[in-house]
Amino acid sequence: MSSTPVIGVLALQGDVREHLIALAAADAVARPVRRPEELAEVDGLVIPGGESTTISKLANLFGMMEPLRERVAAGLPVYGTCAGLIMLADKILDPRSGQETLGGIDMIVRRNAFGRQNESFEARVDVTGVEGGPVEGVFIRAPWVESVGASAEVLAEYDGHIVAVRQGNALATSFHPELTGDHRVHALFVEMVRAVAA
Repeated sequence: MSSTPVIGVLALQGDVREHLIALAAADAVARPVRRPEELAEVDGLVIPGGESTTISKLANLFGMMEPLRERVAAGLPVYGTCAGLIMLADKILDPRSGQETLGGIDMIVRRNAFGRQNESFEARVDVTGVEGGPVEGVFIRAPWVESVGASAEVLAEYDGHIVAVRQGNALATSFHPELTGDHRVHALFVEMVRAVAA
């Protein structure tokens, strides 16, 4: 596929701009997505970091939850970072009241597992499928993956905890690669989108 994939960033809350920049640097056309009709026009979607409970509530408010679930279930390539990882989990260990997920990855996640905002940190993480050595992961109130089902593939661990997972067309990381200027994880996702579009 020679044409450039169009990848949306769910722009309800979170670090949307940084993802738009990272996707553009990884040779995609990146655009914010807030409404179902905008979702219908993209080849792939990034669900950014932010506050997973807020994203869940806003997705319902904007009439996005069902369209998102349908497209993810139908195989839309999707990449979630931090709160986005929580949104892609089939199960949350400690959900807030009324918190919903899209599902898509057979995993159980724990919110804020690495600690509070003031315990945020950066660490080098080896990610399967990303060439050129470890990526710099920024962990901000980050979740981790407690366990995965048979169909999910663990791509990275840090300090004994799963921090990157892939299942089919869905990719998720506990950390924020969009905050580092290293666009290799986004490039991996762009290649996933290209493969589906082809």
